[in-house]
Amino acid sequence: MSPLGRVGGVVLAGGRSRRFGTDKLVAPYGDVPLLHRPIAALSGLCEEILVIQAADAQDLPLPPEPVVVRIVRDATLDQGPLAGTVSGLSHTEAPAALVVAGDMPELSVPVLRTMVRTLNEPGVDAVWLDDGNRPRPFPLALRVAPALAAAQRLLEEGERRMRALPAALGARVLPLEIWSALDPRRRTLHDVDLPRDLPLE
Repeated sequence: MSPLGRVGGVVLAGGRSRRFGTDKLVAPYGDVPLLHRPIAALSGLCEEILVIQAADAQDLPLPPEPVVVRIVRDATLDQGPLAGTVSGLSHTEAPAALVVAGDMPELSVPVLRTMVRTLNEPGVDAVWLDDGNRPRPFPLALRVAPALAAAQRLLEEGERRMRALPAALGARVLPLEIWSALDPRRRTLHDVDLPRDLPLE
């Protein structure tokens, strides 16, 4: 699929679910736990998927998948998704990575695949999606080496915002009209913040 070769998956699952009230990643989304949905979307594109959890969290239940899925711990507590991304990029051996949030249950595989293909274009180190107003930090396609160096530098400078990483890399923005042709309902950007964001049974 990619001249870059192998693609790793990074699922950020270190949040505290404060707005949700309980651990939302184990809440049912359809017939599976919420966390299993983004893992399933990545499983067809990535040779290994890393689930990034807080240093003090109990292991989340992982689904049986045709690729390796393993848990990686954040080095420090409560440093946010940028630090979680560093943890993931530090543990993948793939030259490219797809970084997604664990609460994104409707990621479109064709959209993710298009992001990786765009990443293969000369001079592109990161790809993110335009939502019609501005680019969104997840999902994010990255070249691992430059992204890891940039993320570590940002953390050292005291930066914690996830969108600072693609901005620092001069990320290619995939226009809404391009990716929404593959995902007409634009559900790739759907995330679960509150119980009402779960589907009705």
